[in-house]
Amino acid sequence: MPLQIKKDKLDILVFDNRQSLGEAAATMVSDKIRDLLSKKKDVNIIFAAAPSQNEFLQALVSDTTIAWQKINAFHMDEYVGLRDGSSELFGSYLKSRIFAQVPFRSVNYINAGAGDIQKECERYTALLAANPPDIVCMGIGENTHIAFNDPHKADFNDPEIIKMVSLDMICRQQQVNDGCFDTLRKVPGYALTLTIPALMKAPFIYCMVPGKTKASAIWHTLTEPVTEDYPSTILKTHHSAILFLDKDSYSKYQNNPI
Repeated sequence: MPLQIKKDKLDILVFDNRQSLGEAAATMVSDKIRDLLSKKKDVNIIFAAAPSQNEFLQALVSDTTIAWQKINAFHMDEYVGLRDGSSELFGSYLKSRIFAQVPFRSVNYINAGAGDIQKECERYTALLAANPPDIVCMGIGENTHIAFNDPHKADFNDPEIIKMVSLDMICRQQQVNDGCFDTLRKVPGYALTLTIPALMKAPFIYCMVPGKTKASAIWHTLTEPVTEDYPSTILKTHHSAILFLDKDSYSKYQNNPI
């Protein structure tokens, strides 16, 4: 059984390793999908693209009980400036890990290569307005960002649903640390991201954050007041969010609880 703790409204589960974390998160998301489909005809889910999601997504696509044909899929951010079809695009990651693996009702990609970024933001905003998200499956960045809402761009009262943002150096270096890019120079400086209010509107949030490189981010998430200086602290205000950790990501808080 995982260790269970709570910080404000945030439920936290700590697992022995990232594999058991991913499997447990997938089981809970699958259960919630079935529960929602017993009450409505389809379900809208926003997915994150990052190595932290690997085990979770692998377990989710292996679940043969999920009625994928009743699920509309979205993703939460995308790099600006990469060529179409680039393997580094978050859309490419999600296509290979889940979007092309199961028969979704619809898959809705963010097109950050659009000639008119403002029109693309308007298009995706309209999609989400027509299909209000039920579930967000996400992670937390090394600088405590959620989606690409880095501390210098985070706005808990953002009026936008999706916008273009610049990425800070910690965020860009994380992409190298994660093996997504060979060098910092290759990491784009801009991205489209769903805003924090857009993510927080979802009734159910599942946040998967394994790994030692996330230990400081988790410590800040759990110990700092709710502040845009540490964007992930907003999760402590959500009425139904679950944070999934492994022993590595939990280690700093375990040794220095405040």
